[in-house]
Amino acid sequence: MQTGLDTQDIKELKGVGGAMADKLAKLHLHTVQDLLFHLPIRYQDRTTVVPIGQLRFGDEAVIEGKVIGCEIKMGKRRSLICRVKDMTGTLSLRFFHFSAAQKKQLENSEKVRCFGEIRRGSTGFEMYHPEYSSIEEDDTLSGQQQLTPIYPLTDGLTQNKIRGLCEQALERLTPFNLQEWLPDAILNQFSLPALAEAIQFLHHPDKGVNLAQLKAGAHPAQYRLSFEELLAHQLSLIGKRIKAKEDKAIAVTEAGNLTQQLLDQLPFSPTGAQSRVFSEVLADMSSGHPMLRLVQGDVGSGKTLVAGMTAAAVVQKGYQVAIMAPTEILAEQHYLNFKNWFEPLDVPIAWMIGKLKGKQRDAELLKIKSGEAKIVVGTHALFQDTVTFHNLALAIIDEQHRFGVHQRMALREKGLQAGFQPHQLIMTATPIPRTLAMSAYADLDCSIIDELPPGRTPINTIVVSDQRRPEVIDRVRNACTEGRQAYWVCTLIEESEALQCQAAEDTALLLQEQLTNLKVGLVHGRLKAQEKADIMALFKAGEIDLLVATTVIEVGVDVPNSSLMVIENPERLGLAQLHQLRGRVGRGTTASHCVLLYKAPLGQQGKERLSTMREHTDGFKIAEKDLELRGPGELLGTRQTGLLEFKVADLQRDKGLLTDVQSAALLLYQSYPQHVSPLLQRWLPNQSQYLNV
Repeated sequence: MQTGLDTQDIKELKGVGGAMADKLAKLHLHTVQDLLFHLPIRYQDRTTVVPIGQLRFGDEAVIEGKVIGCEIKMGKRRSLICRVKDMTGTLSLRFFHFSAAQKKQLENSEKVRCFGEIRRGSTGFEMYHPEYSSIEEDDTLSGQQQLTPIYPLTDGLTQNKIRGLCEQALERLTPFNLQEWLPDAILNQFSLPALAEAIQFLHHPDKGVNLAQLKAGAHPAQYRLSFEELLAHQLSLIGKRIKAKEDKAIAVTEAGNLTQQLLDQLPFSPTGAQSRVFSEVLADMSSGHPMLRLVQGDVGSGKTLVAGMTAAAVVQKGYQVAIMAPTEILAEQHYLNFKNWFEPLDVPIAWMIGKLKGKQRDAELLKIKSGEAKIVVGTHALFQDTVTFHNLALAIIDEQHRFGVHQRMALREKGLQAGFQPHQLIMTATPIPRTLAMSAYADLDCSIIDELPPGRTPINTIVVSDQRRPEVIDRVRNACTEGRQAYWVCTLIEESEALQCQAAEDTALLLQEQLTNLKVGLVHGRLKAQEKADIMALFKAGEIDLLVATTVIEVGVDVPNSSLMVIENPERLGLAQLHQLRGRVGRGTTASHCVLLYKAPLGQQGKERLSTMREHTDGFKIAEKDLELRGPGELLGTRQTGLLEFKVADLQRDKGLLTDVQSAALLLYQSYPQHVSPLLQRWLPNQSQYLNV
């Protein structure tokens, strides 16, 4: 029996030397099996001649016709135009690069056969630089029975070369050397074709196949591969979940007095949703196995209080809690909240951010290591090797999508130093569409805080062109003169923090010149931590009327008196980020407004984004639309997409498969455990580190 294609080096194929192997490696093609899974991105139908009268704009097609004219046109660019006619209509072939011999050849051709993309031109439908050949009157198109595949390429690789290599790989393909890891029970239950059959078809679809179905990724052969790839991802997450259930953690079986003392000192009571989610958290932590729970709650729903109640229950048992936030400004906000809550209860708090230096840093490190600090708040600086916990039993991670899976692993390792796994409570105010929750977060139990605290006011969102900027500035003046406060958020396309800060500084100066009776403050990512904290404290105290900021205020800032937010260039941000920013207002009892000040003209996607913000305040509806417009990779952030770099599957397109994929994954784990590792190796060969989170 031949060896498996997954072990056959690509250099075994004819025409692959060292230089070619290096080019193929850029496409992650190392074995013969890799080539089989390197599927075409689209197909050309060269099997049928299409009557000119049936062509549609954007089609790629073969046409045949008589040459009825050939001339050179002098326009913006000199071009050769050749008119071709059949029984149903006329088409122009346009060449911007041509020779006198080419013009003569076309003029002397009675009949030509051409292949190209249909475009609109000054003469009607046109083909630019088509492939063409002269043919005899009775010459018919024959021989080709399959569509022509178009593959993803890299520099120095041509379609002909990759097609030739894929052909060689297909010649080696048999059911024996490409192992079928889906048992008959799953193939039959979900009506899936065999793997080898699906791959063979997708490299060479037969003439007459439904091209629209292939383009939409809806052919059974595509479903077969998407299903297996989604299954592998699902198995990796279930594996993590099962492994976590085998690990030991500190059992926290009751809320305890400290949690009640925390609630007694607050001027409000938890909502029903907060109490329900806290009960779910306690049930998890009482098992003696590590909790892995994701708490979703829309902006302002009170996730931080649930985190505080959970922290109190763990601290009462004598253990440490870490709270990790993605930005210093949010870490500061959490630090102040927890300090205000817990210091009156004699619970020492420490904090750790990257900018902490010298003696102050050493003092905090000692408090953490000795166990004196029961609650530690910080940014990703908590991962650093120098940070040692005394007995970390709970890690609370805010805005998880900003961190990678490997960072979650690093925080878990900090708990292992005390000989047990920490519980993990993950919080997000970015509602996660069900599709993503079922795929990227399948290793987590999920709770939703679906109730806002009383007293919140709905936010009215309006979309305004920047040509009406003076009116918007007047609106800010009026709101602040009446005793309320406002935000003005600056955004830039550039990733450069320096440019963003410069834009915010310029905007603050201009606004201060125009709003002389108001106190304008400025906060951005380049300010020192203490400077940011001081400005936010002044804003919260009402001593700053208008706060100009970059998107650093996206999460965590709570100033109930602010009732107006202006977001410049909102078309440059994703919906989830806009929703987060908008959530900084509407936190008091005054009617609140969000002005989206866009730069005209807006593209189609920009219009869709802003109209979604105007029409919806429900974070889940906004998140679904964001997924549809931007896709999962961008929505989750690049650091999280280690789990979402799909070769074949498309989460948005294939979301209908996810329920079946989940059922199949459980069946495989329970009845065919020996198939799990090979499937993971096939689809996630470089991600073994994720499988042990």
